[in-house]
Amino acid sequence: MAKKVQRIGILTAGGDSPGLNAAIRGVGKAALSYGMEVVGFRDGFRGLVENHRMTLDSKGLSGILTLGGTILGTSRDKPHRMVIKGKTRDMTSVIRENLQKWGIDCLVCLGGGGTAKNALRLHRAGVNVITLPKTIDNDVAMTDATFGYATALDIATEAIDRLHSTAHSHHRIIVAEIMGHRAGWLTLGAGLAGGADVILIPEIPYDVKKIAAAITRRSKRGSSFSIVAVAEGAMSADDASVFAAAEKKLERAKTLNGNTMRLAQQLENLTHLESRVTILGYVQRGGTPSAADRLLATRLGTACADLIKQGKFGVMVAARGEGTEPVPLEQVAGKRKAVPRDHSWIASARHVGTCLGD
Repeated sequence: MAKKVQRIGILTAGGDSPGLNAAIRGVGKAALSYGMEVVGFRDGFRGLVENHRMTLDSKGLSGILTLGGTILGTSRDKPHRMVIKGKTRDMTSVIRENLQKWGIDCLVCLGGGGTAKNALRLHRAGVNVITLPKTIDNDVAMTDATFGYATALDIATEAIDRLHSTAHSHHRIIVAEIMGHRAGWLTLGAGLAGGADVILIPEIPYDVKKIAAAITRRSKRGSSFSIVAVAEGAMSADDASVFAAAEKKLERAKTLNGNTMRLAQQLENLTHLESRVTILGYVQRGGTPSAADRLLATRLGTACADLIKQGKFGVMVAARGEGTEPVPLEQVAGKRKAVPRDHSWIASARHVGTCLGD
């Protein structure tokens, strides 16, 4: 018979995302209803090493449902490669020993793909762990949705809506850069919902001449402006072939630096239309989570508490239809949910005449 869980820990890791506090609340309140104690660790996995923790009782969980960001703070520290006093060290065994010392029976990690990999390492080291999928990129494998995406989609769509009036008034090409280094869900969704004329995503390398030709055709039909929604990770076909071997995220980020500005200049030169760039940046990750994200985070959080009570660990709580499903971390870690070329959103974009750069 599995040991009854008495105390759980919660942390948030990676980039901040709308809905994190709603998820903390969902896990915490449900766990409290089962008679468990709940401890929050500050600043991601570093809190497990430096003993930065706080008690999450009913009072501590009250009033956080609508808050953006995370009350626990976050970081991108990795348990197996953490900088301590200027030196990179593997702190996995330290974390395991600390959790045992503090009486933490299960660790709940709220994060994206990187967090899933770190959680799997801890699971293999003997830690009872469960993850919840969060990211505005919606690219965590094996789940229908991630919390944070719906809010970011609303923000990016509203930005495109607002850019239409300026583009129309000044007869310009407006290039809107939207977050998404490796997956185009956010740009594709916002571009479709906002009526962008061109949508460029990492999964479909683009040909700038084809984009310019599409904009020129619009101009000849009497449309004197165009909105281009481009993911920060979108690349031209030429660049994609050159940098296909750039596996690491930081290497890719350096590769992509300035791509959007260069694209805007190329389009201006080819179409002879004035071009302007708007980079939405961290605005997409901030502020109050939408109702959809609060609901999803609460669903996943309460389901997580149910799994802890049942003694099911080493899993991610996935959204599956209107329900949830525990998925082994081995099936999640190291994988990414990219936009398939045959996805219905791609087909819809083509049907309404949107240029995808190919």
